Amino acid sequence: MDASSTPQPQHTPSPAEKPRPPVRMRRWLIIVGAALILLLVAIVGFNAFRNHMIAQFFANMKPPPTVVAVAEAKSEVLPNLLTAVGDLAAVNQVNVTTDVNGRVTEILFQPGAEVKAGDPLLQIYDAPDQSDLASYKAQTLAAQLALDRAKALLAKSFGPQATVDQAQAAYDQGAAAVAKTESIISQKRITAPFSGVLGVRLVQLGQYLSAGTQIVSLTDLSRLYLNFTVTEKDRAVLDVGQAVRIKVDAYPGRTFEGKITTIEPQISADTRNVKVQATLDNPDRILQPGMFASTTVELPPKPAVITVPETAVDYTLYGDSVWLITGTKDAEGKETLKTDRTFVKTGARINGRVVIASGVKPGDRVVAVGQLKLQSGSAVTISTDQPPPIPAQAPRY
Repeated sequence: MDASSTPQPQHTPSPAEKPRPPVRMRRWLIIVGAALILLLVAIVGFNAFRNHMIAQFFANMKPPPTVVAVAEAKSEVLPNLLTAVGDLAAVNQVNVTTDVNGRVTEILFQPGAEVKAGDPLLQIYDAPDQSDLASYKAQTLAAQLALDRAKALLAKSFGPQATVDQAQAAYDQGAAAVAKTESIISQKRITAPFSGVLGVRLVQLGQYLSAGTQIVSLTDLSRLYLNFTVTEKDRAVLDVGQAVRIKVDAYPGRTFEGKITTIEPQISADTRNVKVQATLDNPDRILQPGMFASTTVELPPKPAVITVPETAVDYTLYGDSVWLITGTKDAEGKETLKTDRTFVKTGARINGRVVIASGVKPGDRVVAVGQLKLQSGSAVTISTDQPPPIPAQAPRY
């Protein structure tokens, strides 16, 4: 084999002998890297600056004060009232009926008319009874004459005592028959048992009536009963003579007054309620038996309590609360008003005001109108307009 055909080992260049990039390219890479770093720093700085400015803007931005109506918590003595519901009944009311059987011969009243006690209302056929009465009166007259003669003869000793006794018995018998017949006749002439107003006529002329048949209703509207019930725990605060105020749906806005006249001495074992009856005058005859009535009993007054308007209280599932107004002054002496939600314990509601058992002191200012726009710490200004008045009655739709 020739030496020329022998393979020669290849030369591997050392790291120092490798080719290097040109200087211009290295400068370009350095410039691009520096630009990227500057851009990244600029973006981060801009974001930080923007966030800082936004936070500072919202920190310095304050909403304008909310205009609210303000009321003051008062310490006052409220009327102590007990409310209940009941119905009205007439002191005198009856369904006029007949006591005996007979045919109607006269109807002597007009339906709906006012009558006085004793006025005739109806006549039942009584001709046979009138005939019997005339006969009994004649017999009584004859017995009276016989008795007088017997007494005269006895006085002169011409007659016995037995004759006088027989004549007296005959006279008494005749007088009893007259009285009985007159009673039967009076039963067939129906009269008003008391003064009042008649109702609808329920009989016709010529109709045959059985005993107990209803003829017409008679109601005395001059005085009425109010019957209502109270719970067992309220029995101790009730007494005869206490004033009662009554309202009925037929006359909204009007109040009628009466007094308690009867308290049932027994408590119902089923309901644990007590029946109470009040009496009231009805001079205008506008109240009628059967009307539904809302009752308010005036009880002895209680100690003074703290009250606020009903509109000042927020009722939520978390509890009842009010917005208290507090004032702070700056260095220049200018007062700034703020609101804070304060939870309270409420009591009775009377005449548009709510009793506050705890959470508010007399003289505290509370927001009466405008609570929906408030948050804790919100700045407010007081409106010069007065809060809207509480309506006397709830609106009807």
